[in-house]
Amino acid sequence: MGIEDWKSQIKRGTLEFCILLMIRRRPFYGYEIINALESYPILAAKENTIYPLLRRLQKEEYISSFWKDSAEGLPPRKYYSITDKGTEYLAAMSAEWENLLNAVNGMKGELHCGEELE
Repeated sequence: MGIEDWKSQIKRGTLEFCILLMIRRRPFYGYEIINALESYPILAAKENTIYPLLRRLQKEEYISSFWKDSAEGLPPRKYYSITDKGTEYLAAMSAEWENLLNAVNGMKGELHCGEELE
């Protein structure tokens, strides 16, 4: 497995978390989510990744959606917002994320060049 495969695996497990982090602040529409993720190249994802993820999150009742008219005569947009269940899920994810970061940072600090884990 090369670095691109490894990055893909990291991304797959992180996109859901990042989307929930985004929409906890305010509702976003799909294309807006895609554009925001592009600000972070490792998180950039196409429509064929984001929209199925949004549908699954909605089916699991972590997010809800509503239609809102767009400015300047553009078609209405479907906005996504976090639900109470989603907020609880996000809190649990955040705790696990912190546990993961602490473990990885601990490993990075404990190991010295040339040492092996026992």
